Amino acid sequence: MSQYPQDKRIAIKGLEFHYRDWGGFGRSLVLLHGLASTCHIWDLAAPILAGEYSVVALDQRGHGESAKPEEGYDFASVADDLLGFIQWMGLDRPIIAGHSWGGDVALEFAVDHHLETSGLCFVDGGMIEPSARYPTLEETREQMAPPVLTGMTVDQFLERIRNGNQARMPTPRVEEAILANFAVLEDNTIRPQLSRENHIRIIEALWDHHPPQLYPRVECPVLLMPARQRDNPAAAERLERREASVEAAAESIPRSRVVWLEDSVHDVPLQRPELVAGVIREHIEEGFFG
Repeated sequence: MSQYPQDKRIAIKGLEFHYRDWGGFGRSLVLLHGLASTCHIWDLAAPILAGEYSVVALDQRGHGESAKPEEGYDFASVADDLLGFIQWMGLDRPIIAGHSWGGDVALEFAVDHHLETSGLCFVDGGMIEPSARYPTLEETREQMAPPVLTGMTVDQFLERIRNGNQARMPTPRVEEAILANFAVLEDNTIRPQLSRENHIRIIEALWDHHPPQLYPRVECPVLLMPARQRDNPAAAERLERREASVEAAAESIPRSRVVWLEDSVHDVPLQRPELVAGVIREHIEEGFFG
């Protein structure tokens, strides 16, 4: 099992992309992060998977150490980035596991390039549809805009995450993975790797993204891995809506299976990496992805 990945860079259509190559052999897995995250969201689950498979994790356009142009954040462009990455790597129909927005990227990719993947894993993702929740694009921009962290120091930020949802997973490796979402400036304050302007561009792309219309068009098997916390009464109504959405997605996708990640937060690849890796491994080994 590789604990020390190689950080590599490639050029795709004139843009430089960073990825982590975790090594391994056999079935190829491409791991995608969510909105405003980086490939480091997979730093705990990837080495487990690399014990049996060939694993790479990509920093998508605008994120992490990859190029940050001011355009190309629509799904067609981001899916084309992924196609270029897969082709450059010479991967033969890899399984694509996407966390959060990364699951939605994987969904669009599978519809547009159905011959290039043998299966998808939606890790608490693949179902983002702001237009079904908010009445206007303007309200969507307001509600989904990133927090303003200007002037926050590294220590202040780490204290914030230790008191938030991440409090359930306060290890140095988790903190390191979360901090990778930011550049640390000379005065020890942080700046998001994904600029606010590019973040809004992705939100605008999500406004035109309608997963229920795409589900019936997915030709490969899809493993839905939503996270939930049944013991949180404050989120009961939200969970009920979420469960209905998952059920509807499973019914619409021609070949799908749902495995709920119980007692899990959204950043489940960091919180419960063994569970995430184990569910993916189980379905590969039993032949779910062919």
